[in-house]
Amino acid sequence: MTADTALDPQTIATAARLIADRQRLLVLTGAGISAESGIPTFRQAQTGLWARYAPEDLATPEAFAAHPERVWSWYQWRRTLIARGGINAGHRAIAGFEPRFEVTVATQNVDGLHAAAGSTRVAELHGSIWRERCSRCDTTLEVPVAEPADETPGYCAVCGAMSRPDVVWFGERLPAQAVETADAALARAEAVIVVGTSNRVYPAAALVDAAVASSAPVIEINPEATPVSGTVDCRLAATASTALPAIANALDGASAGRYDQ
Repeated sequence: MTADTALDPQTIATAARLIADRQRLLVLTGAGISAESGIPTFRQAQTGLWARYAPEDLATPEAFAAHPERVWSWYQWRRTLIARGGINAGHRAIAGFEPRFEVTVATQNVDGLHAAAGSTRVAELHGSIWRERCSRCDTTLEVPVAEPADETPGYCAVCGAMSRPDVVWFGERLPAQAVETADAALARAEAVIVVGTSNRVYPAAALVDAAVASSAPVIEINPEATPVSGTVDCRLAATASTALPAIANALDGASAGRYDQ
C-alpha cells in the first residue's frame, strides 16, 4: 500500500501497470471530477441567491410539494451551470478506456457528464438532473444537456401532472437498478479506480469500502486525502483531468512492459 504520492512518472506507471492486464474495470466517481468543469457541489450551489435556503428547502419531496416553482428554478439554474461547464479531460479519459476494458462507471454525480463524454455503462447512484420523472405516474423523460430556455417546471405528457428532477432527494432511497448495476460491476471488477470522492457519503461510500476490502487493486485519484487513502494500492494526489489522461497515455507502455519481462 502506498502513502500520499505526488503525480510523478513512477506513480503513473504503477497505476497503469495495476490495470494494464485487466479486462473489467470499475470507476467510482464523486463531485471532484465535475468540480474541474466549474460545476459546484450540492452545497456550493447554495450560494448567492440561494444562500438563504437550507437543503430541506430545495431537495426534499416536501419542498417540492410546497414550492415546486422554487425547486425547479434551482435545478434549472444548476442545469445551466452544468451545460456551460461541460465535460473535461477526466470524463474523456474514462470514456476512452472502453476500447481496452469493459468499463462500468458508478457515479454520485447527477450532471450526466460521463454519458455526455461517451461512457456507455453508467450507474447514476443519485439519479440524473437531465431526466424528469412524473410526480404522479413516474413516467420519465430525458432532456438534452443544454442551457434551459426558462425556469418553469415540466409536465408529464402521459397524465399532465408536474414532473420533478429524477434525482435522489434527502429521505429517498438510491435507485435500485443503479445500485444493482454498481454492485454487480464491483463483484466482477478486476481493478477499481476511485476518482474525486470524499468517501464519506453513505451509502455510496460503501462501494469504496467494499472495493478496498476486495482482492482487486484500487487506485485513488484525489488531491485531498480521504478515509481510504492509506489502504489503497496506489494513490495519486492529483486532479482527475491530470491523472486520468496520464494513466491512459501510460497504458501502452505498461502493456508492452509485461511482455519484456
